[in-house]
Amino acid sequence: MLNQDTIKLLSELSLSMFTKNFFGIYQGAISAKLDFDHFVINSKDAVFDNLDEKSFCTLNMNKVDYRWNIASLDSYTHSTIYTNIHEAKYVAFATPIYTTAYTLVHDNIVFEDYLGKMIFGELEIYNPGDLKTWSKRSALEITKEIKKTEHNLLVIKGIGVYIYDRNIHELVKKVAILENSCRLLSIKSTFK
Repeated sequence: MLNQDTIKLLSELSLSMFTKNFFGIYQGAISAKLDFDHFVINSKDAVFDNLDEKSFCTLNMNKVDYRWNIASLDSYTHSTIYTNIHEAKYVAFATPIYTTAYTLVHDNIVFEDYLGKMIFGELEIYNPGDLKTWSKRSALEITKEIKKTEHNLLVIKGIGVYIYDRNIHELVKKVAILENSCRLLSIKSTFK
């Protein structure tokens, strides 16, 4: 049985993130840790502007069963983050358009707007290397690299953003500030 309050919270925030283009149709993932062994995550067929109870799966981090085949393709990464980073209560994989596009031509993000500069200062963009082998390496590499970051997020070149937090609203706020800052950097470049 899924916790209705958690489902409602994740559904509402997913809709907000979808309307801001942080999630695409079938692109992205959002999850919440329920207890030491379990977390809830969207299914691989979830459409982020219309999530309900049927759009989520509860997974056991210590036992892979049939539900893992229904769950998001990012489930293994979320599970690895929850297993290795105990302060992670919520995890998201987002594909914000301006941020992801910015990663294609830069190696780091030097923030120039007030909020971006105050919250992040500068972020390194992680290069995943060979994309043909990325799916096999991603769960461990993302967890290893995100643990090293100061802001609990990892911006990955050409892929998107992984982020975790204890507070879901802080998680969404960081993604929003990151995306707005990259949007401003993109617009700034057109004025040159």
